[in-house]
Amino acid sequence: MDSVTELLKRETCATDSDYNGEYMGARISAVFVILVTSTLGALIPVISTKTSVSFLKMPSWLFFGAKYFGTGVIVATAFIHLLQPANENLSNDCLSATFRVYPWAFGIALLSLFSLFFFELLAFNYINKKLESTNGVPHSHSHFGELGKKESDIEDEEEEHENSTPVVSASKGLYPDHFSHAAEHQDPENLDTPLQQMDKEQYYGQLVSTIVLEFGIVFHSVFVGLTLAVSGDEFKTLYVVIVFHQTFEGLGLGTRIAGTRWPKGKEYLPYLFIIAYGLTTPIAIAIGLGVRQSYAPNSQTALIVNGVFDSVSAGILIYTGIVELMAHEFLYSDQFKGPGSFKRMVAAYIVVVFGAGLMALLGRWA
Repeated sequence: MDSVTELLKRETCATDSDYNGEYMGARISAVFVILVTSTLGALIPVISTKTSVSFLKMPSWLFFGAKYFGTGVIVATAFIHLLQPANENLSNDCLSATFRVYPWAFGIALLSLFSLFFFELLAFNYINKKLESTNGVPHSHSHFGELGKKESDIEDEEEEHENSTPVVSASKGLYPDHFSHAAEHQDPENLDTPLQQMDKEQYYGQLVSTIVLEFGIVFHSVFVGLTLAVSGDEFKTLYVVIVFHQTFEGLGLGTRIAGTRWPKGKEYLPYLFIIAYGLTTPIAIAIGLGVRQSYAPNSQTALIVNGVFDSVSAGILIYTGIVELMAHEFLYSDQFKGPGSFKRMVAAYIVVVFGAGLMALLGRWA
């Protein structure tokens, strides 16, 4: 009897669109406005590191702020703009009981996070083996410190470096070596200084991280565009919020792309990433306008698809934001070592928190 009562109380998923027939001119303009703002947000950090024109170069302090602001934006996007809406969608009362007996959004995000970690383990293992076969000698270090290194190799290296100053003088073993290698993964803060030559391992590692970050953001951007196109009375507020949302996300992505040291012959890749990001939301808006009468964002299918994809994206951005961006840059970077490093670290932390707080605040409306 209780199950029957619950079934009668359960709402039926909406099968109609939220579109109210108003603001068509503004909806069309959103395609072009968001195309420009999101593309510029991602493009400006890259252009400022590539150009030889002085007035187009971003001052080092501004690039520093933009990079850590973007880190905060990415982390807040994962929790506020992806995981929370995904949980709402996948726990909607109109869905079957299966979706209400388990927190599917969090479970999918968790699976996404661990899948990404496993994928990165495989990727770097493959890269290390490829470099070993290319160079003809065992590769001395990996993105994950001493992972996979033979004990005899470690002992030989300890003997070789026993007279040198360790990175962490208070301890020996694998942990300091991990810090030693990870400290090599630097982003170009001084934009007036030519970038140092990087090895293939670092390039591949940064490339994998950039692709993963782009993948997570682009997934989310598709549904942002669709939602804006078919929204109802809330369109005006949503329009303004999404312009800022996509610009901030673009800034976060752009600083990461700018921080990747692209080898000769691959200089076009940053612009491909930027174009892909810049076009995603406008194309989704255009598609949404085309199906505005038939697309029902609160239908059972839309709720499940949107919830699953947002959950996957949340897992990706949580992993990328916390592990690849926050942990590696704050803990494993030489930029926060030496005189004045603590003040610099505190400044970076404040900027990260500000970026996260501002993006979280936007979650009040979108």
